[in-house]
Amino acid sequence: MSRKLNLDAMSVDEMWRLHEKFIEVLSERLTTEKRELELRLAKLRRDQALPRSKTNGEVTEPHSERRKVGPVSPKYRNPDDPSETWSGRGKRPRWLTAALSAGRTIEEFIISDAADSAGRQRA
Repeated sequence: MSRKLNLDAMSVDEMWRLHEKFIEVLSERLTTEKRELELRLAKLRRDQALPRSKTNGEVTEPHSERRKVGPVSPKYRNPDDPSETWSGRGKRPRWLTAALSAGRTIEEFIISDAADSAGRQRA
């Protein structure tokens, strides 16, 4: 089996048979290797006790408990539209981004404690 192949001297039919033989041997080897890897993965999964996803069989990470965060009071208010507020968390709202790019500072939009407590009393 270790003889050298002279592809230039082979006919198209001989090359096609050789091609089919390559495909057959390669398919067998890939199937065997896949089976061995699946066995190793199953052993690792048993050793580490990883849960399996019920939908498609992929390994899923256990979800960590998220800390529950209560509602956050707004810290910034749009003076042009007082109903638009921002708590300072997450992405900046468009009205604040536009005002900052126009040269204003974020401190101009801070809701003062007195105004904040007065707003709560009205509501």
